[in-house]
Amino acid sequence: MKMTAKDYLNQAWYLDQRINSKLEQIASLNTLALKATSTITGMPHSPNRASAEMEDTIAKIVDFQAEINEEIDALVDLKQKISKAIKAVPEAQFQTLLEKRYLCFEPWEKIAVEMGYDMRWLYRLHGRALALLQTQLDGSSEQATKSH
Repeated sequence: MKMTAKDYLNQAWYLDQRINSKLEQIASLNTLALKATSTITGMPHSPNRASAEMEDTIAKIVDFQAEINEEIDALVDLKQKISKAIKAVPEAQFQTLLEKRYLCFEPWEKIAVEMGYDMRWLYRLHGRALALLQTQLDGSSEQATKSH
């Protein structure tokens, strides 16, 4: 199934949302680890078992942070690809609109105010911009198919 221009552009937003979710999970895990540390240090039981459990928890958090860093790298790469595709759209106002929406993740209302358009006109421009981008994407996928 062919990816639409809008689907292509929305990839960055979805990846950004996944990263934000994982960052929230890391913050929660760090809070739990701190609670566990204060609980463990106050207990008179075997300190070796408690420190080993804490090391395991910290190792899991570090692994999770590494996973997030990989996704951040992927997001940067994806945004570069999307930016390149947007720059191929011929009109500057379309480029600005697409960048604000799909690279900066700005809401429609803010874009309308910043660009000085009413919402209906902004949506109309967005449709035109997507159509031009779709033409660019279709052309590049056809060239990729021909070169293989």
